[in-house]
Amino acid sequence: MTAFTIATWNVNSIKARLPRVVEWLESAKPDVVCLQELKCVDENFPRLEIEALGYEAAVHGQKTYNGVAILSRHGLEDVSARLPGDDSDAQARYIEATVKGVRIASIYLPNGNPIATEKFTYKLAWMERLKARARALIQQEIPVVLAGDYNVIPQDEDCYDPKAWTKDALFQPESRAAFREILHLGYTEAYRDRHPRRQEFSFWDYQGGAWQKDHGIRIDHLLLSPQAADLLTDAGIDKGPRGKEKASDHTPVLVTLDLPGSDDADA
Repeated sequence: MTAFTIATWNVNSIKARLPRVVEWLESAKPDVVCLQELKCVDENFPRLEIEALGYEAAVHGQKTYNGVAILSRHGLEDVSARLPGDDSDAQARYIEATVKGVRIASIYLPNGNPIATEKFTYKLAWMERLKARARALIQQEIPVVLAGDYNVIPQDEDCYDPKAWTKDALFQPESRAAFREILHLGYTEAYRDRHPRRQEFSFWDYQGGAWQKDHGIRIDHLLLSPQAADLLTDAGIDKGPRGKEKASDHTPVLVTLDLPGSDDADA
């Protein structure tokens, strides 16, 4: 068996955050990293800097907004961009690839605010499409990891003050119910599975001293199919990058799977 680490990180602009990303990749050395909110088109993604660290990158970018990527130290197979279900949707929020037999998706789920607008309607429709894709993947009976910024606070303990979020799209009953519906397909939310009672956060707003006060929320999640959950050995949140200068407002969340086989040349 060999440890295989997958991370998800909303970098809030890969251009603005590149020094932090490079620094973290060099120190943490995850096998796979799912990035969100790149805010750049494919050709402007810093491939040279990422490849110099030993990673191959699959990118689905968009100018100024959104954008997702998967970085792998072990190659990428069967790359597929865009979430099925709506050919008219031009927002770059989803990409899939296979690494060492694990099907991995990088997800940037819509924020949905303000809730009284079409943005919230789009969020819920997008989540319905994600559920359909999650169902199709789980039916393949292979290890699947759906990683990303879900823009959903699953439970009250996943935010510092539930009352402060009652009118936010991330905390609406409809958003939370849609998230649970995906879990009920048979997925395991890795962090909460490993830490049933711990309160930690993955996002702290830039305003109001949220980071210094630890006024955060947990909205970055890795959902595992039964075949992936059987391999799960650890899950955690690395708060280190959030405390750096010019940091993203999110920080990396990681899982470790124990894959069959021994380390090989591409490890």
